Amino acid sequence: MKYYTKEHEWLELAADGIATVGITDYAQKQLGDVVYVELPAIGKAVTQSGEMAVVESVKAASEVYAPISGTVVAVNQDLPANPALVNSEPQGAGWFVKLQLSDEGELAKLLDEAGYQTYLASLS
Repeated sequence: MKYYTKEHEWLELAADGIATVGITDYAQKQLGDVVYVELPAIGKAVTQSGEMAVVESVKAASEVYAPISGTVVAVNQDLPANPALVNSEPQGAGWFVKLQLSDEGELAKLLDEAGYQTYLASLS
């Protein structure tokens, strides 16, 4: 199942409790062409809503926040050499990190697909 934040991050939880995290299509469109991605170190502990990564585009630099607390168990090794993946496949090959969740109860604070779409509609 995919979950979303109002800061436009997404999280997809696998059966093994590992969550893949990235930014949404909406976020990448707001950023424009992504030219640089700074990923956290494997083993780093992140907290819900805390800074997790940095993405720079031709328009601006922006923090990527952790949608949930956990420990970084993998990073997308393709992003540093090919940051455009964030633009071309933001909710696929352009993922940022994989997290081992530390508190599944935090999922209740996130939006589901329908809730996120409703939130996006309220922005326009």
